[in-house]
Amino acid sequence: MAVLSVDLACRRWSDLGVVVLSRAASPLPAPSVTCEIIALDPPGLGAAHDQGRINPEIDPEILAGRLNHLCAVRNIRILMLDGPQAWKSAANGLKHARVSERQLNTAAKTGLPGMVKPATYRSFAEFCMDVYDALCRRGWRRLATRPQPDAPEPAAAPLERVLVESYPHAAWKSLELKPLPAKRRARVSDLAEAYGALRAVVPFTTNRPPNHDQLQAIVGGLPGLALEEHNPAAMRIVGNPPHREQGHWREGFIVVPLPPRTASSVRWLH
Repeated sequence: MAVLSVDLACRRWSDLGVVVLSRAASPLPAPSVTCEIIALDPPGLGAAHDQGRINPEIDPEILAGRLNHLCAVRNIRILMLDGPQAWKSAANGLKHARVSERQLNTAAKTGLPGMVKPATYRSFAEFCMDVYDALCRRGWRRLATRPQPDAPEPAAAPLERVLVESYPHAAWKSLELKPLPAKRRARVSDLAEAYGALRAVVPFTTNRPPNHDQLQAIVGGLPGLALEEHNPAAMRIVGNPPHREQGHWREGFIVVPLPPRTASSVRWLH
């Protein structure tokens, strides 16, 4: 079983964190997670070109196509994306945020269509939603659940390909670990500390040392394995189901991992 986890970026391809997480079935104790770091260079160009200022923006349609192809080649059905999948519902009782964002106290909020906090977040939020929509046109769907709030498993059918929103900052906190500082403030020592702390809680191996974006993709992708393994005790699903409202996607779940020792505390929030 494998999942693909992506720490999204809307400008340079080199800012994307793309990791395939897998875990072979075996008796307890659970085996370590294998993390394969994938480099996505600009289409038709070398990585060095990405450092320049020519065509710096990532096209969401091209990115979706490449992620879809990677999942098809690897037979991956769970795709984790660190970025908002929808706007808030007008009837969710909140002024500026989706239910999932309020529950996790996210730094940025997606309000009604076109409205975000802070305002500088709008281009990234719209880029992320474009990626979700482009993947849905390729046969993917946003994670939904059964009607019952206490349903033990997501309603994804075995052959369906499901998009799942992640939030690395909340994932660190859910694992009772110190969150990795923002990329612009993180030092090499912060990265090394976070890497070691995460491996102590969830043993994993990587094909090469991860950078900031790739480590965020690893921690954000861990609940994808729980979804693939139908193990609700290893994840927490937060928010309201995604739905269409006045021509836009609204709400949607965010999924975070749970540490082994508190796995029994799993709950669904609506």
